Amino acid sequence: MKVNGTPYRTIWLGGDKATVEIIDQRKLPHKFVIARLETLKQACTAIREMWVRGAPLIGATAAYGMALAMRLDPSDNGLSEAYDRLYETRPTAVNLRWALDDMRALLTPLKADQRRQAAYARAQQIADEDVEICSNIGEFGKHLIEAAWVKKGRPGAADGGVNILTHCNAGWLATVDWGTALAPIYKAHDAGIPVHVWVDETRPRNQGASLSAWELMQHGVPNTVIVDNAGGHLMQHGRVDLCIVGTDRTAASGDVCNKIGTYLKALAAHDNGIPFYVGLPSPTIDWTVEDGVRDIPIEERDATEVTVMSGQTRDGNVTDVRIVPDGAKAANFAFDVTPRRFITGLITERGVSKASRAGLSALFPEKA
Repeated sequence: MKVNGTPYRTIWLGGDKATVEIIDQRKLPHKFVIARLETLKQACTAIREMWVRGAPLIGATAAYGMALAMRLDPSDNGLSEAYDRLYETRPTAVNLRWALDDMRALLTPLKADQRRQAAYARAQQIADEDVEICSNIGEFGKHLIEAAWVKKGRPGAADGGVNILTHCNAGWLATVDWGTALAPIYKAHDAGIPVHVWVDETRPRNQGASLSAWELMQHGVPNTVIVDNAGGHLMQHGRVDLCIVGTDRTAASGDVCNKIGTYLKALAAHDNGIPFYVGLPSPTIDWTVEDGVRDIPIEERDATEVTVMSGQTRDGNVTDVRIVPDGAKAANFAFDVTPRRFITGLITERGVSKASRAGLSALFPEKA
C-alpha cells in the first residue's frame, strides 16, 4: 500500500540486510515514523508495547525477531531464549505462536553457523506469504461487496454506494500488506465499486480512528469515523449493508476473538439482519481450541490505555491527557470472543466458509 504515494510494507529488512525496519504505529496518524530493530530485545519491545500490532504483523515481527536473535547468538541456548522471550510478549494473537513454532522447527536441526541465514530467509518468506494470503482474502471478499452492491441496484457514490462497518484496524497496518478485513474494501474500491466505510473509533487505543481512517484516506477510500456505540443506531436505520472485521485468534469451531467490542457489533448486526463477516488468514486458526469463549486467553493490558488518551492540540503538538478522575480504577480487556452463531461467513485465502469446524475443515483439510 502507499503512504503519500510511496509504497510501503509494515515491516521489511533494512538496507544492511541485518536490521529490520517497521512503521512505528504509536505515532500515527499525526507522525509517520520508521523505527529500526537491531536486537531480540527491541523486537520484543516492539510487539509488547505495540509499535506493531495485528495478529499477522505480530507473527511476521516475531519471525524477524528470531532472525535478529540468530544474528547475535545462534546457539541452542540463544534459540531457546529467543523463542521464550518472544512468546511472552502478547498472549492472545495465535500468529505469534505459529510463527515461533515454524521458526524453531526450521532452525533446531541446523548447525549454529547455518541458522542466521536460514532465519532471515524464512522470516522474509513468512512476510511474503502474509501478503499473498491477505491479497487472496481481498479477492474473495470483494465478491461479497460486489454482491451487496448489485443487490442495492448498483448505486453510485453520490447515492451512498455500499456502506461497510468495520471495528478496530484490520487493514494493511495490521498485516504486512493489504490487510484482512480491509483488503476486500481496497480490492472493491480499486475495481470501481463505490464503497463507504463506517470506522469505529475503537476505544481504548482508538485504532479505528487513528489507524483505519488514516490508511483508508491514504488509499482514497471514503470513510467516516463514528463512536463505538453508534454502530447499532446506524444498523437500525439501514445505513450499514455489511460488517467486516478481523481476528486475532479463531477457534476450530468458528468462534472468533477480535478487538474488544466486536461481539457487541455482531449482536447488533444479528438483530438487524445484516451480514457479519470476518477476514480470516489461516495462521490465525487455533486448531487446538474448540470453545473460543472458554478457552481463548483474553489479554488484559495496562489501565492507562483507558484512563489516558493521546491527541494533537490546536498548535500541532501531540500530548497525553488524563480523562478520568484522579484515583479512578479502570479495567482494560483487549479482546472479546464472538460466538460462531453470529457470524455470516469467514473470508479466508481459500474462499468463504461457514463459521464452523466443518466449514474450516473443508477449506483446510490438511490442518484439520
